[in-house]
Amino acid sequence: MGCWRGNLRVRLTVVFSLLFAMAGGAVLTGTLILVDNSMEYSLNVAYEEKYAVLPPEEQAVAGEFIGQSFASKQAIMDSMQSNLLFKGGLTLLVVWVMVTVAGWFVSGRLLRPLSMITATAHRIAGRTLHKRIDLDAPPGEVKSLADSFDSMLDRLDEAFAGQGRFIANAAHELKTPIALNRTLVEVAMARPDSPPQVRQLGENLLAVNQRHERLIDALLTLARAEDAVTERRQVDVAELATIAADTTEALAGRLAVQIGRELAPAPVTGDPILLEQMIRNLIDNATRYNVEGGWVRVQTVARPRHAEIVVSNTGAVISSYEVPTLFEPFRRLTDRVGSSRGSGLGLSIVRAVAQAHRGDAVAVPRPGGGLVVRVILPRSAHPLAEPVIVAPALPEPHDAPHP
Repeated sequence: MGCWRGNLRVRLTVVFSLLFAMAGGAVLTGTLILVDNSMEYSLNVAYEEKYAVLPPEEQAVAGEFIGQSFASKQAIMDSMQSNLLFKGGLTLLVVWVMVTVAGWFVSGRLLRPLSMITATAHRIAGRTLHKRIDLDAPPGEVKSLADSFDSMLDRLDEAFAGQGRFIANAAHELKTPIALNRTLVEVAMARPDSPPQVRQLGENLLAVNQRHERLIDALLTLARAEDAVTERRQVDVAELATIAADTTEALAGRLAVQIGRELAPAPVTGDPILLEQMIRNLIDNATRYNVEGGWVRVQTVARPRHAEIVVSNTGAVISSYEVPTLFEPFRRLTDRVGSSRGSGLGLSIVRAVAQAHRGDAVAVPRPGGGLVVRVILPRSAHPLAEPVIVAPALPEPHDAPHP
């Protein structure tokens, strides 16, 4: 009911219908009054002329018929009014229905430009700023609104593109001195006369240097993921998950974390490099932010219209209100601030890549600690008509990943 009340087309149709009903009712009422007055005047004139021409001696005899004549005149008036009211009301009802139907189609025609603006806004909400309304209509209020909306989109597109170029250029410029620093440290450590203190300092500097390199690579990936995906081809996310899990096995071995896999074929259309980076970030995050002797489970599922990637892990207990902050850039939980395990861009990149492919990423805390992160990707290049955002099935705390 609320949807109908808020529907502008319905409201315009109701307004048109009520206005016509009021106008038709006023016309019918006025017609009844005018016809009644005209008929009464005409009948009075006719009866007066009929009896006025009689001789005086006959007028006395005709007096008794005058009362009957007035009764006959009143019957004629009543019959005329009933007939006019019935036929006029029926005609008004039929025309009112026709006008209501016509008002529905006319209001839809008038609101079509607004529907185009709304559809464009929905497409832009799907993280694409390259769409424009480009309304082909004569100058007017709606045309002015559409042109203003297009101008706003041009400015936004330029601003976001400039931001992405700045991040990419800055990241590329930062790579050169970092690579030079790494080379100098490695040369200093390789000298035969280097004391143990220099070697220890060199190892620490290389670890910091490696963290900076990961941060720059993450910034590049994030900047690329927030742009429109131009390269799309068929790829199986199960294969990408296998590659990402194999890459993380060494880190998992050092942290005593077991990685289990339940990988069913799940083909999608997208950028393989970005999708692999997204899955790698998921598994890497689940492995780094874990507990000793914990586990990570990677699942891929194929649905009729979309594919799902579910990564669950053991770890610290996380509250539900803390989960949204994990998807914000450079935001980590309180116990992760200052940690050298990551830069705070892992899940930001995951959501950016998913949304660039017209999908989404959600997370829920596991009972007993850890997270379950679910990525939903449409199987075609078109966005999902109805995004399926359902809380993933949570593994029990005693579940062990399948090797």
